[in-house]
Amino acid sequence: MLITRASEYAILSLILLSSAKDPMDSESLSRELAISKSFLAKILQSLAKKGILKSYKGAKGGFALDKAAKDISMLEIMATVEGKAPAVFECAPSESNCPSDKADICSIWPFLNKLQGKIDSFLSELSLADIIDEE
Repeated sequence: MLITRASEYAILSLILLSSAKDPMDSESLSRELAISKSFLAKILQSLAKKGILKSYKGAKGGFALDKAAKDISMLEIMATVEGKAPAVFECAPSESNCPSDKADICSIWPFLNKLQGKIDSFLSELSLADIIDEE
């Protein structure tokens, strides 16, 4: 599945943080977005570890964007929170890695591989700023 709940929550959180004047803590974000605080905290931590968010400690701590929204791609966000690049199909990226060992007779693999390549390209070119501007 391409857009999981984790990816959705990450994108929603980043949109909210992009317009925040000060860092926001996970409790405020979870309340504002009506998202489970514990699930959101894991997502925010993974985004911070990858340098998408900056984490601040203390009474006025929380999270803020660590990069400009134009420099954060949808592919980067999704790969970070999913732990791997998003895939539309459960198909291997190369014929030699086919999980069913039937790549040599699979007539749709070339199509699926080409489609995945186009989706990856689109997501890498689509930035958080593009999503914010479309709202």
